[in-house]
Amino acid sequence: MKKVTVIGATGFVGSKVVNELAERGYQVTAIARNSENVVKNEHVTAVSADAANPEKLAEVIRGSNAVISTFNAGWTNPNMYADFLAGSRNIEKAVELSGVKRFIVVGGAGSLFAGNTQLVDSSEFPAEIKPGAQAARDYLNEIRKNNTLDWTFFSPAIEMHQGTAGVRKGIYRTGLENPVFDENGRSVLSVEDVAVALADELEQNKHIRQRFTAAY
Repeated sequence: MKKVTVIGATGFVGSKVVNELAERGYQVTAIARNSENVVKNEHVTAVSADAANPEKLAEVIRGSNAVISTFNAGWTNPNMYADFLAGSRNIEKAVELSGVKRFIVVGGAGSLFAGNTQLVDSSEFPAEIKPGAQAARDYLNEIRKNNTLDWTFFSPAIEMHQGTAGVRKGIYRTGLENPVFDENGRSVLSVEDVAVALADELEQNKHIRQRFTAAY
């Protein structure tokens, strides 16, 4: 597998995924609303496309070996919930139309379980990102019904933003429905190592039609 399409290629996660794949020698089709901001690399082809048009998006995807979607409707978007679900559904439809089978989706940590409760339903969950986390949780429930694609849904560690920027250790531990905690009781992974985990999943196919998470 050498040709991968990354959707959301200029975002916080997507840009790191593009870089990780390019460093591994993949030919990357990097899709973003504004392709001028895509990382410049001989292995990367930047394409402007919109998730609102699945038919055109499918044309761009067609011929790839896999698709990684890091689509995010924007954490400050007042219509975050509806836009995330609509965009995610359109991307899933586009992948199906393209004929590509392997599809990796980046969602949120909010759908992970602490006991019998999903994090997004806890009273401590940050209110400002709750609509996006609820949308990602609801989309996970939807994609679990997809028997056409070889999909994987990735939930990052609870802490992806704090104190780990620029760190690429290349090591992590994985889990399925529950957060992975370190010896200090924290669930932490840098965004660079999120990209490593996603690229490794692309190569190893350990979680076909499953959700997984990763942390140090």
